[in-house]
Order: sequence, then C-alpha cells, then structure tokens
Amino acid sequence: MNETDWAESVQEFMSAQFERSHPTLSVCQGTQLPYASEITLYKNISPLKRKEISYETDLLVIENIDEETWKPRVVIETKFAKVTTHDAITYSEKAFTHKRVHPYLRYGILLGNRKHFPLPGRLFRHGAYFDFMLSWAWETATVQEKQDLLEVLLDEVIASQNLEEILYNSRSSNRKRYVVLHKPLRLR
Repeated sequence: MNETDWAESVQEFMSAQFERSHPTLSVCQGTQLPYASEITLYKNISPLKRKEISYETDLLVIENIDEETWKPRVVIETKFAKVTTHDAITYSEKAFTHKRVHPYLRYGILLGNRKHFPLPGRLFRHGAYFDFMLSWAWETATVQEKQDLLEVLLDEVIASQNLEEILYNSRSSNRKRYVVLHKPLRLR
C-alpha cells in the first residue's frame, strides 16, 4: 500500500464515522486550500482583482453550512512508514501559511505503518505549527488508534469553531466573554 491509498482508507473510515455521528462534517482528500490571496488590482482603495494560491491538502475536515457552502476546520497531513526532518519542516510551514488565510484552521499530521516506533522527535522539534500529531503502528488502525483519531479531530473542530467565534466576534457587544484561555498538552 502506498501513502495515497492509505490516506484514502483513512478518509473512508472518517467519512463513515462522521456520516453516522456528525453529519455536518465531511472529509475530503486532495483538496486545494488557499494559503495566500494576492491583490493584483485596485479600484480607488478597494481590491478589485485577487489571485488565490493554494496547496493540496492530504485530508481536510470541513463543516458543511448548507449544500453549497462549507468552512475548512482541520487539515491532516499524512505520512506512511517514515517521516523525515524535511517533511516535518515542510508540513509545519504549510500549516503556518494556511493559518494566515484561515486563522481558525487546525492542522496536524497522521503517521501510519510506524511499527513499534513512537512519534519521532523531529516532529516535536520542527512541527511548531502542528496542533496535533498521531501515529498508527500499522496501516490498519487498532480500535484505540481509531478512537484517538476521532476524539482528537472532534476536539480540533470545536477548537476551530471557538477560535472563529473569538476572532470574528470580539468587538460585538453580545459576544461571549472569556477570562481564561489555556491550550493543554495531552500526551499518550
């Protein structure tokens, strides 16, 4: 099995789970998601023409607003069998650029077929813009690994929704008012 086939099997599993339990969520494979929007022409002081520049994402969890509109919530980059320092740096940089366009977006990496190896130290050191990292021992996940993935993704969707609310409603008089923000570190 290659990485693309493996990512497709993960996408099928997640889609089936969301369809049953969270019908407003969908998982897409290979979606082009903008990481930059360049303005190429102005009329007076208003942007008139834009150019979107995109990266392809391995897996993208979206929230469906209605039949035609959606919001990106979580990007999952996938690596199969091994992950290099270059991969960690590249994917972390993709996370950073995507979050500049979608500041509420959550971003992580899922490793598969890692056998007995845990998450590699290079991901901790070079994955500064990852919100989560998961590792599966084989290409087919155990019940616990599947449960961990779903739990993390649902937590990340909620985090994305909360970030969006905080960012875009912070000046509203009827906004939610927070006095604590804490980003815990959970390890297993």
